[in-house]
Amino acid sequence: MRKWLPALSLSVAFISSVLAAPHAVALDSRPLPEKVPGTSVKLSSSADRQTRALAAAAPAAVQAGGLLCGSGYKLALANQLPDSRRFGTLFTYVKWGPARGANGACAVFDNNLGVKKHMKLKLCGSTCKVDEGWFSDYAGPVKVEGDFDPGCAMVNALMWEGNVAIIDRQTTVYGCD
Repeated sequence: MRKWLPALSLSVAFISSVLAAPHAVALDSRPLPEKVPGTSVKLSSSADRQTRALAAAAPAAVQAGGLLCGSGYKLALANQLPDSRRFGTLFTYVKWGPARGANGACAVFDNNLGVKKHMKLKLCGSTCKVDEGWFSDYAGPVKVEGDFDPGCAMVNALMWEGNVAIIDRQTTVYGCD
């Protein structure tokens, strides 16, 4: 029996190290959370190429929106509105919480014209929140939290020139099925 104990303990040590190694490697090889360059704002896994490009081009706006939304929110969408003329930029942020009711969606509608415009930003998830008025910088943030898929929250962004809507966009926080 004494002759087998060293061999047995060596075999057990070898087998346990082989079985544990893939798990340890998998944990150590996870990519670090991706952030918008020049900011402390993390990118949601749903952020598409356009969102990443707009965020990289406007890090100050992304950082401001992230601070307004609060802790735990990640950038999900940056959308220039109404098109490449970019009168405004819609930024949406999401968070997934571990506890019941801890998911969240947040939106900020940036005014890129540099003059006060009548703007309205509405976000609906488990409830609806609205910010409307005359803004030279941005409308929002509007934030909803609760038990819902934050990516499926609906966002309405409107901007008027006189009585004419120069931006009228309805979308989800990010592509929701």
